[in-house]
Amino acid sequence: MRNSPNRLIATVFGAVYLLVGLVGFAVTSGVSFFSTEGANLIIFEVNPLHNVIHLAIGAALLYAGVKDIQLARTVNTAVGAVYLLVGILGLFLLSSPLNIIALNGADNVLHLASAVLLLGVGLSLDKVPATARA
Repeated sequence: MRNSPNRLIATVFGAVYLLVGLVGFAVTSGVSFFSTEGANLIIFEVNPLHNVIHLAIGAALLYAGVKDIQLARTVNTAVGAVYLLVGILGLFLLSSPLNIIALNGADNVLHLASAVLLLGVGLSLDKVPATARA
């Protein structure tokens, strides 16, 4: 894992998103599953659906990070692309009844920053040991 930025980023992001998903449930008791206004988790708004999404993304990233380089690259790229889309769409959904994951401005910034990092690492090449090329 030390030689693979993709595995490292996938593992770290996976663990963080799993933790955020779990902690999110502690602050969203009483919040409707699809509520357009969530509870505050630091400066981010979350609702139960948002927490489930964090858990799913965290599990996928963590699994890919511990599995192998190619899977980590694929998942980093896929999650990065989804976060780019969510970050852009989120700009238009803030005051909309379609905002079913309770996005706020801080969420959009975090999603766009995550997208840049995940896509940057996912689309870059990992060093492949000489023994693996044969």
